[in-house]
Amino acid sequence: QLQASGGGLVQAGESLRLSCATSGFTLNYYGIGWFRQVPRKEREGISCISVSEGSTSYADSMKGRFTISRNNAKNTVYLQMNSLKPEDTAVYYCAAVRGTVIPDRCVRGDYDMDYWGKGTQVTVSS
Repeated sequence: QLQASGGGLVQAGESLRLSCATSGFTLNYYGIGWFRQVPRKEREGISCISVSEGSTSYADSMKGRFTISRNNAKNTVYLQMNSLKPEDTAVYYCAAVRGTVIPDRCVRGDYDMDYWGKGTQVTVSS
């Protein structure tokens, strides 16, 4: 299982760090993606990271503001979100797919992810 945490209510311009932790399996062999969704909209890819942390990708609107990283020893992936905007308000999910991952394709939603975590709500007030 995956569990996303770290969401909350912040003001525009502030930061949050989301965590994605696993139970029951090790992250070492999985590429990880962060996605978000708001009501009545399609799920949106935010960022993905390859197994070895050698490659990452971001959606255009997140470049320069969000940073994805992983600590395989702690079985955790992080999403540092800076300069948050009201339009970043959403439920954020992490997901895992085993094997070689091309982060650009992951952000586009091309992969059938093996595991999805329960989301964490991020609310950014103006």
